[in-house]
Amino acid sequence: MSVVTLKSEDSASTATIVVDRGFNCVEFKADTGRTLVDVLDSDPGYATGDGRPSGNGIPILFPFPNRIRGGRYVWAGKEYALPERKVGWDRTGNAIHGFCLDRPWRIVDQTADSVVGEFQLSVDAPDRADLWPSDFVLRVRYEVSGGRLASEFDVLNPDEKTLPWGLGTHAYFKVPLSPGSNPQDCRLFAPVTGQWELIDCLPTGQKLPMPEGLALSDGVRFGVRPLDDVFTGVPADLVECAIVDEKAGVKMSQWNPGSFRELVIYTPPNRNAICFEPYTCLTDAINLQAHGLDAGWRTLGPGESFSTWIDISAEAVN
Repeated sequence: MSVVTLKSEDSASTATIVVDRGFNCVEFKADTGRTLVDVLDSDPGYATGDGRPSGNGIPILFPFPNRIRGGRYVWAGKEYALPERKVGWDRTGNAIHGFCLDRPWRIVDQTADSVVGEFQLSVDAPDRADLWPSDFVLRVRYEVSGGRLASEFDVLNPDEKTLPWGLGTHAYFKVPLSPGSNPQDCRLFAPVTGQWELIDCLPTGQKLPMPEGLALSDGVRFGVRPLDDVFTGVPADLVECAIVDEKAGVKMSQWNPGSFRELVIYTPPNRNAICFEPYTCLTDAINLQAHGLDAGWRTLGPGESFSTWIDISAEAVN
C-alpha cells in the first residue's frame, strides 16, 4: 500500500495520504502553536485495507458527489446504468460518490510538504470508462504549512466529447478536538440559510427554510440532533465551516470558495464525528438538471479545465 506522509517546513503539522485507496488524506495533525490537534477521524487500519473508502478521512467524490437516483441517467440522448458490481451503491438502490474514492491514484509530483495525485478514468478505472459520457482527469494537490492543510483540485477534459461533472469532498472531523474535552463541549458552525427537501436522501427539488432550533450560522452544540441534510444558501465568495471545542480552546475551520454551492452535513451514527461536505452541485444533479432545475451540474468542453480549492486549519482561540 502506497502511503505518503507530509511534514510542514515551518511547524509540527503533518498529513498522511493513502494513495492506493482514493488518494485519501486519512490523518491531519495541525500545529496551533500551543498544541497539536488530531483533526480527521479515520480507521487506524485504513492504509492496510480496513474501513470503508467512503467512511474515513477525506474521501474525494467525482465525477458526481452523493447519489444518482437508481444509478441511471441520460446524457446526450444516451441512457446509462451504473451497475452495483462496478460502483458504490447505497442501501436504497442508488449509485453513490463517484468513481475515484476506492481506486489507486498515481503520484505525479512530491516534496517533503506536498504531493500531487492524479486519477484518469480511462487509465485508472478502465472498467468504468463506459459508465460515463467522456474521459476525465482529476488532479489533487495537498500541502501542509503552519496549521493548515491546503488542497487544490484541477478537473480536466482530455476527451473529444463534453464532460459532465460534479465535485465534492466528504471529510470526517473528530469531535471533540482534544482528549480532555467531551463532544458536547463543541459548537458547530456553517453559513447556510436553507436546505433541500429530501426523500430517502434524494432531493425533491424543493427548497425549505432552516429547521427550527438549527441555527448553524450562529452555532449549535454537537449532538443537538442527527444530521444528514443537504444545505444551501452559502456565501458566494468564501465559505467557512467550523468546530469550536470550547473546553480545549481550539477551533477547526474548513474554508472553500462559493463555487461549492451546496453543503451536506452528516453526523455518522454511533460515532463522535461530523462531516462537512462541500459540493459543486446538488445530489442527483445530473437528473435534476435534465428536468429543468438549476442543480449546479457542470460541463467542460474538450481540452477545458476547472480549478478550485479547500483548506482545513486549526488554531487556538483562548
